[in-house]
Amino acid sequence: MQIPPLHRRLATLVGLCLLMLAASGFIPEHPTDTRTQTDAEPALAAGPSPTDELPLSAAADNNQPAKSHEPSLDPRQQHRTTVKNGDNMAMIFADNGLSARTLHALTQTKHGKVLADIFPGAELTFESENQRLTSLTYQPGPLERVVFISDGDGGFASEEIFAEPEKVLIYKHGVIDNSLFLTSQSVGLPDNLTMRLAQIFQWDIDFVLDIRPGDEFFALYEEHYLDGKFIGYGDILAARFVNQGRPHTAVRYTNKEGSADYFDPEGLSMRKAFLRAPVEFSRISSSFNLRRKHPLYKTVRPHRGIDYAAPRGTPILAAGDGRIEQASRTKANGNYVVIKHGEQFVTKYLHLSKFARNIKTGKRVKQGQTIGYVGATGYATGPHLHYEFLVNGVHQNPRTVKLPQARPVRQQELARFQEVTFSSILLLDHFRDQTALASASK
Repeated sequence: MQIPPLHRRLATLVGLCLLMLAASGFIPEHPTDTRTQTDAEPALAAGPSPTDELPLSAAADNNQPAKSHEPSLDPRQQHRTTVKNGDNMAMIFADNGLSARTLHALTQTKHGKVLADIFPGAELTFESENQRLTSLTYQPGPLERVVFISDGDGGFASEEIFAEPEKVLIYKHGVIDNSLFLTSQSVGLPDNLTMRLAQIFQWDIDFVLDIRPGDEFFALYEEHYLDGKFIGYGDILAARFVNQGRPHTAVRYTNKEGSADYFDPEGLSMRKAFLRAPVEFSRISSSFNLRRKHPLYKTVRPHRGIDYAAPRGTPILAAGDGRIEQASRTKANGNYVVIKHGEQFVTKYLHLSKFARNIKTGKRVKQGQTIGYVGATGYATGPHLHYEFLVNGVHQNPRTVKLPQARPVRQQELARFQEVTFSSILLLDHFRDQTALASASK
C-alpha cells in the first residue's frame, strides 16, 4: 500500500524529534532497558554503582590504587653502592641525601673508625625508613661485615661479623728451569702466592742472584670458598725450597697470643733480624769492594756498600726494626736515611728520589716498612740504592755478614709448636714422596 506524502512527512518529523530527545537525555538511549524506578528503590546519583563491574577497558584504566589525600609514609628502602677511587663517607652520604649528623653518630660507635678508612671495591648497604637511616652495612670483603643499627634516638650500635669459609688444601711442586715466576705460572701457582713464598725464604735465599736451574719448591696452601664459590687464597701452611741442593723448610705457626710467623721444623724463626736486600732490584751494579776504582773519580776508593740497580721509584724497605738517626740530604749522598738498630747495628740508604711519608729523624720503623724510593740524587750515575751495613761501627758486606736470628719459638711453647705443625710437615713430606714416585714411574 502506498503511504500518502503527508504521512511520510509526519513520520520523518516524529523520528527527528525522538532522536533529539534521546540526545538530550530525556528518554533512554537503549529502549530495550525496561528497568524502572519504584518507591522502594530510591534514585542513585549518576555514575556506576560501587558493586557494578566496570567494562574491561575501564578496568584497565583504573588498575592503579586510588590516591589517598593523607600524606604517604616512605616504605622501607634499601640501597647498595660500591666505593670508588677518591670516595669518602662524607661524599657518599651527601650523594645519598644523608646528613653529616648521621655520619658523625656512626663514627662514635665501637667500630666507627673503619668508616674513615674505606677503600675502592668495598660494599656499602643503606637501609632507611621514613627518610631516616635505620642500618648501614660496610663490607670490605666477602668474609667481613660491619653492621651499624639505629637505636631510634639518633644513635647507633655496631657489630663486626666474620663468615667462616670452607678451606681446601692445595699442593704445588715446581722445578725451576728459567725463573721462579715462570715455573710457578706453569704449575698453576698464582703470582701473589709466589711472592709470599719468596718472602718466607728471603733471609736465606737471594731470588735474584742465588736461583739455579734444577732448584725446586714444594708448597702446601689453602684455597677459600664461600657457598661453593672461590673467594681467594688462604695461608701457605708449609713450604720447602731446595736451592743449589740445600733444602730450606718452613711451617706456619700461630702462638698462644695469636701472632703468626714461619719457623723451621725445630722452631727457629725463618726471619732474620735484617733483610739481605732492602729493595727489589734487577741487578747489583757495584758490589762491596774495599779496593774498587771509583766510576767518577777514576781512583781506588773503598766501596763500603752494595749498589742495587732498580727502576726509579722502586720502594726501599727498612732492613730491620730501628730508629731513624738521620733523614736528610747532602751533595754527595743526595737524599739519604740512616737507621740505628739497637747498640750494634746501623744501616744506611743513599741516593733516594724522595722519602716515604712520615719518614723523619727520630721516627721508629719496622722491618719491611717503606722508607723511601729509588732515585739518582747526589753523586750517582743512574737510579740505584747504595746500601751499607755496619756492625759496631765497622762496614760489613751486607750479602755475606752473618745476620742475627729473630726470636725462635719460646721454650715453653715448643711442645705445642711440634703438635700443631706436625700434620703440615707430614703432608708436605707425603706430597713430596708422591711427586718423586710419579716422576720415577715416567
